[in-house]
Amino acid sequence: MESLIRLKWFLDWCVYLLVRITICWLQMISLESCMALSKGLSFLIWRVLRFRRNVIEENLLYAFPQASALDRARIGRGMWEHLILMVCESARAERKIHDTNYREFFTFRDQRQLLNAMLDPRPLVLVTGHYGNFELGGFVLGLLGFPTYTIARPLDNRFLNNYVNRFRQVKGQYILSKDGSAQMVNQLLERGEKLGILGDQYAGSRGCWVEFMGRPASCHKALALFSLSSGAPQMVLYNRRSQQPMRFEVGCAGSVDPADLPDSLADIQALTQWYNQRLEQVIRETPDQYWWVHRRWKGKPRSARARRQAA
Repeated sequence: MESLIRLKWFLDWCVYLLVRITICWLQMISLESCMALSKGLSFLIWRVLRFRRNVIEENLLYAFPQASALDRARIGRGMWEHLILMVCESARAERKIHDTNYREFFTFRDQRQLLNAMLDPRPLVLVTGHYGNFELGGFVLGLLGFPTYTIARPLDNRFLNNYVNRFRQVKGQYILSKDGSAQMVNQLLERGEKLGILGDQYAGSRGCWVEFMGRPASCHKALALFSLSSGAPQMVLYNRRSQQPMRFEVGCAGSVDPADLPDSLADIQALTQWYNQRLEQVIRETPDQYWWVHRRWKGKPRSARARRQAA
């Protein structure tokens, strides 16, 4: 048993070392080279290796049933190009983006609305998805002096987990573990802090099932519950790439305030459906910047009989 633990430690460290070397190399090469790299690797992954291609094609078929096979293939390959560019951008961000030049990299479409929400003394629930460069979304908010607390699942590789969290926290974004953080979240909301959550993660058969991109999807009930129980406004944000790498548009896809919440949104199911519709709206505008590679729509809702037995 001890030998297996040591072997895992060694393998994790080797993977971490390889990642750090790759990050150093990405920081050294030009942005034009990063673009060429993303195009070449996306072709290799999509056409040659066909990594998770069946999953991507199935997701795109449900999301865009009217699109041609050629258009869906363009989105699939564009997604890989986006993911590789996202790694390149994140590797360069800390060295390139500062509080004196951030306007060269970020454009704020709903600046007044976002500023009012961040300056509000009440707590705030920020919802986003695996869309655009969401890593740099939290980065720029911390850079502007708005610290956020983000719930994230720890990586299996502890060396990589610590490295990624150090990057996320370098400008004031604090990371909370996905497991066992409920009490901490309640304390943060009572203090009026800003909480960031990825709203498109699979929540299992017991989750809240709503329509997302044309299919039923399981969502965590906690996002709606945080707002409804604490009175925290909820805002759907995105940070997507503009026409070229290292140029982003930060925008608000929608916001609701429990203080004047309509009856149609005053329960967990309705509020969960609402933020999924907002996410879907921005994803359909630039679908190649969404993570079609992950199994967002897996599983099925528990039957009514199983729910009664569990109750």
